[in-house]
Amino acid sequence: MEYVSTRGGARAVNFEGALLSGYAPDGGLFMPQCIPSLDRDTLRRWSSLSYPGLVKELCSLFIPAELVPRNALHELIDRAFSRFRHKDVVHLSRLKDGLNVLELWHGVTYAFKDLSLSCTGQFLQYFLEKKQKHVNILVGTSGDTGSSAIESVRGQKNVDIFVLLPKGLCTQIQELQMTTVIEDNVHVFAAHGNSDEIDEPIKELFADVNFAGKYNLMSLNSINWSRIMVQIAHYFYAYFQCAPSLDTTPLPVVEIVVPTGGGGNITAGCIAQKVGLPIRLVAVVNNNDIIHRTVQHGDFSLAESVKATLAPAMDIQEPYNVERILWLLSGSDSCQIKTLMEQFNISKRLKLPEDLHRKLSETLGSCSASDEDIVGAMRRCWEENQYLLCPHSAVAAHYHYSQPHSIPRCCLAPASPAKFQDAVLRANLVPQIPPEITALTAMETRSNPLERGWDWAQVLRGRIEAVAQQWEAQAGQFAPQSRVGTPAR
Repeated sequence: MEYVSTRGGARAVNFEGALLSGYAPDGGLFMPQCIPSLDRDTLRRWSSLSYPGLVKELCSLFIPAELVPRNALHELIDRAFSRFRHKDVVHLSRLKDGLNVLELWHGVTYAFKDLSLSCTGQFLQYFLEKKQKHVNILVGTSGDTGSSAIESVRGQKNVDIFVLLPKGLCTQIQELQMTTVIEDNVHVFAAHGNSDEIDEPIKELFADVNFAGKYNLMSLNSINWSRIMVQIAHYFYAYFQCAPSLDTTPLPVVEIVVPTGGGGNITAGCIAQKVGLPIRLVAVVNNNDIIHRTVQHGDFSLAESVKATLAPAMDIQEPYNVERILWLLSGSDSCQIKTLMEQFNISKRLKLPEDLHRKLSETLGSCSASDEDIVGAMRRCWEENQYLLCPHSAVAAHYHYSQPHSIPRCCLAPASPAKFQDAVLRANLVPQIPPEITALTAMETRSNPLERGWDWAQVLRGRIEAVAQQWEAQAGQFAPQSRVGTPAR
């Protein structure tokens, strides 16, 4: 299994190479050169597996046993899920009016990104320990990615992580989950800008191939293939939980409603579909509706600005994973994707070719929800079920309440309502706050400012260089005599 860039200008890499990368050197995103196909018997056999069992099977499709032996892979995945609060790792709540909510948020930070990042952190440590290598992780976050990424690598000696968060645009809890982690290998930057502005210095550093190579830069945002790979399991688990029977021909179809911001989770759904899972996908967004406009009208163009909403983790205007979806639908036509994305990068506007738009609209449904829609869905779900939704999950519930359905439907719930107290209060509901969340407000915090007018990329360069020099000095100090002066990169 090799991985290629969506833009075709980078050499193929193995899973380790894709894991330890950010963007591909040509600016594209790594994808498997070929997507495996599963038959009906395999699907029936998998239908009785636990969520961790499905993750193990799916990861085995994309990580050759020669690279990570199967017993080692299974141990890494078991270790990744050992900190989850629910015995099943994820949980399906069956509510009134056919509303099925798949709770993906039982990890340490109460967000679905714990699922993929806990595994990715284990994969990363496996390779770093084997090669005595150090990496610098660079992550931009709109809220949840930063804390999940930090938890996946905190305290690891072979990793330093640099997280940029949009100051004042995350919830207080999201920000505290990042700034209260006082570890030598964790470096949090509070930037006076929005999520898309944070991505610019990160792209600049990854585009500097010499710098990225010298300092072993990698990303844990959903540009990292490992994140997408693990998330494919969400769709298999949702399908097996909601399909009425696997004894019919053809297999029944289940509709899965996916709240999305950067497009990583919905990309995983498209791959699940490509692998052979009989699902119908709906991408749901808030007022930042570029994915909705792209599905409905082929209009992949930026709005004038990012809109602040009650669902802040989805306040993203430039969903970079759409490039992966377009690559899949184009038949892996990297020349076409390179041309389209270069056009978009120049003008920030793109009208999809007619055939590509048709394939996209056949693959995905879509919906956009306003803050009022979010509040309405939260209230209705509570009134009918005494069940609290986070505002992102409420975007999916809004679609469910507004669209009749003739087949089973599952709404993915990406975060716990405990992280979004303001939205819960806005819906005139009472927050339910776990003690570990309450405790954050009394903890010490640490972060570095990134003010408007500063050269953010230059600030990051300086910190990464200083940290790398310190690590090399320590590696030299504690290395065996034969390795002193030649620390691994």
